[in-house]
Amino acid sequence: MLLHTCCAPCTGHVYEVLSEEHCVTAFFFNPNISPRNEYNQRLDELKKYALVRNFPLEEGPYDIRGWTARVRPMRFHGERSIRCRECFRFRLEETFKKAAQLRMEAVATSLSISPHKDVAVINALGRELQEEYGIAFHAADFKKQDGYKKSVEISRLHGFYRQDYCGCIYSKMERDRESAWSARVRAFKSSLQ
Repeated sequence: MLLHTCCAPCTGHVYEVLSEEHCVTAFFFNPNISPRNEYNQRLDELKKYALVRNFPLEEGPYDIRGWTARVRPMRFHGERSIRCRECFRFRLEETFKKAAQLRMEAVATSLSISPHKDVAVINALGRELQEEYGIAFHAADFKKQDGYKKSVEISRLHGFYRQDYCGCIYSKMERDRESAWSARVRAFKSSLQ
C-alpha cells in the first residue's frame, strides 16, 4: 500500500493502523507546503520517523508551480472550500500515479486524521481516482476512535514538530483574522452570497 503522508504527526497513528494488515510505503508529496523551510522541516521529521519505524519513504517533487496553477483561481475561497478540494485532488492524483509506477495494490492518505479536513471530500476523491487508475483506495476516517488523540500521543513520544497551519501559503495568511488577506477572503465569500 502507498500511503500519502503530509507530515510525521499525521502519519504516526495512520501508519500504525495500516501496517497491521499492509506492507506500507509512505509517499511525501506536498508542494502545497510553503515556505520551503517549512516543507523541509516536515519532510525531515517524516524521514526520522520512517527510520525509527523502518518503513520505506518515497519523496515526490516539490511542484509548487503546478500546485499554484491548480489552486490559484480558488485562492480566496478559504479553508474547507473548493480550494482545499483541488489541493487534495492534486496530491492524491500524484499518489495514484506513483502507486501505478511502483505497482502498488492500494492507496491511502493520512489527511483524514486531521479534524480540520473534510473526510467526505477526501474519500470521495480517493474513490474517483480509484476508478480512474484501477488501484484500490482505502477510504477511512482515521480521527475516529480517538485516532487524532493517538496521533498527538505518538507526536509527543517522538518529539515531532507540530505545525499550526495546513501548509499552504493561503492557510498561513488566513491564520491572522485581522490581516488584509483575511479581509479579502471575507469580502470574496460575502460576494458569493
